[in-house]
Amino acid sequence: MEDEEVLGWIRQQAAGAHSIFSVCTGALVCGAAGLLKGRRATTHWASFHLLPYFGAVPVNERVVIDGNWIFAAGVTAGIDGALRLAAQLRGDDAAKAIQLHMVYAPEPPFDSGTPETAPAHILEQTRASLAEITSQRETTARRIADKLGLEVA
Repeated sequence: MEDEEVLGWIRQQAAGAHSIFSVCTGALVCGAAGLLKGRRATTHWASFHLLPYFGAVPVNERVVIDGNWIFAAGVTAGIDGALRLAAQLRGDDAAKAIQLHMVYAPEPPFDSGTPETAPAHILEQTRASLAEITSQRETTARRIADKLGLEVA
């Protein structure tokens, strides 16, 4: 999030892009590049609270589309977002054919894929395992918010 060469490249790519697709915490990198101000976005649940540090409007959904931007909350949501993008670019039938080729018919063995559905002890264990990286991301996000001139409560 603080590598100016990478951030500059992202800004340059986004400037001429037909579509921009962010998966998981890639949204934080786009935000660090100054590209999320006023934009509806999502990211991984453990970093979702950081979106305001980049001027984004957090939306708690698996896939969020804002103009030519597509945000996917996590890895598997990336597949959902990719299919949405394929439908935008080539139509629903093309996206459905891609889904069929991939045999993408999710049947998760557990209903534990979001903080709202995970058992409390699993959520707490997972939060604890992510605490260090989440803290590091928040520290970085605060520095970037200052640099971008954003005030976050």
